[in-house]
Amino acid sequence: MNRQMRIFVCVGVLALIVGLTFPVTSRSASTLSAANDKQSVFQDAMRKLWEDHITWTRVFIISALADLPDKAAATERLLQNQVDLGNAIKPYYGDAAGDKLTALMKEHITTAAEVVAAAKANDKAKLDDANKRWGANADQIADFLSGANPNWPAAEMRQMMRGHLDLTTAEVVARLKADWKADIAAYDKVHEQILHMADMLSDGIIKQHSAKFK
Repeated sequence: MNRQMRIFVCVGVLALIVGLTFPVTSRSASTLSAANDKQSVFQDAMRKLWEDHITWTRVFIISALADLPDKAAATERLLQNQVDLGNAIKPYYGDAAGDKLTALMKEHITTAAEVVAAAKANDKAKLDDANKRWGANADQIADFLSGANPNWPAAEMRQMMRGHLDLTTAEVVARLKADWKADIAAYDKVHEQILHMADMLSDGIIKQHSAKFK
């Protein structure tokens, strides 16, 4: 067999091998892609919910500190977000767990409103009391989540929630001082941190309930 014929035969064999294996590879890639798509959609949805949380919290802060007429509407929308957050975990942990998270998150918001009001009035006693209860509620949220999913260590979740409170407080303080650059910088940090939290939550659910994302 001359050299040209050997090359022709090798190419033919290679084409046959590729033809036999490609459909299997293609199906595997398609399955993997579908799983990745489900995960991406879920992660994006979780990010959207937590971005809504900080967005409407910011709208409330601005409205409450400036006594704007949209305060009631902003409060209503913010409280709806807590319902949405609870509903988001119901497919994985059940209705009771979702309702529990909503209740804890609503307390998070109503106590935050007390913090804002006390800070605005410069009432140290009320501010200290509200901050103490706000922190305790944050720990309750962290412990509740940690108890539901081993991928969310209690210490990490507590640190995450406390960090959220600290950054939100910085936002309130900056607005009270009319330090607009610091206010914007604080919100940027709030935004960055909440996306990290959202990703931590979605990653934990995907790991714990991997069958739902195949």
